[in-house]
Amino acid sequence: MYKQLRQQINKIIDLTDEEFDYFTTFAKLKKLRRKELVLTEGEVCRHAYFVKTGCLRYFYTVQGEQHTGQFFFESAWYADYESFLSGQPSRQNIEALENTEIIMIPKTALEKLYQEVPKFEKFGRLMAEKAFMGLRQRTEMITNQSPEERYLNLIKQRPKLIERIPQHYIASYLGVKPQSLSRIRKRIIQNP
Repeated sequence: MYKQLRQQINKIIDLTDEEFDYFTTFAKLKKLRRKELVLTEGEVCRHAYFVKTGCLRYFYTVQGEQHTGQFFFESAWYADYESFLSGQPSRQNIEALENTEIIMIPKTALEKLYQEVPKFEKFGRLMAEKAFMGLRQRTEMITNQSPEERYLNLIKQRPKLIERIPQHYIASYLGVKPQSLSRIRKRIIQNP
């Protein structure tokens, strides 16, 4: 059940069998149905989530409209890091876009692991650095690229996303209306 999780952790830190077995004593598998929320705006994020199968997205609701921040597929980690660290209510919603299985690790367990198995402190630091880099890349994409450039880069860098995510969510992620994305796609097809 945890083979995929072990492979991903081993890409970051080397754990002995005993250390990994101890880690899994804190892990909980949860199955989500398509459209089910694992975190709702106003709740405190108390877990880190590892996507075993399926896809999660996080989004904000602003004046009744959803704005997608990111998508997470198999073998990805996610938590609303701001809420997770501060204990303050989240402004995000985290939703399963497909039937999804996640492995949940409580924040309290991670803190215990940081103290008892020092390798996990390195793991936590490297995951935080990765989250920071992802956020910076997203900010630069929205700030420095035209909507068409954003879409072309998405096709090139994340083809899985184009194949699996409905167009209206892709439009929201790119910061455009669905109609604008349709026009962009039409231009690309007409002028390859």
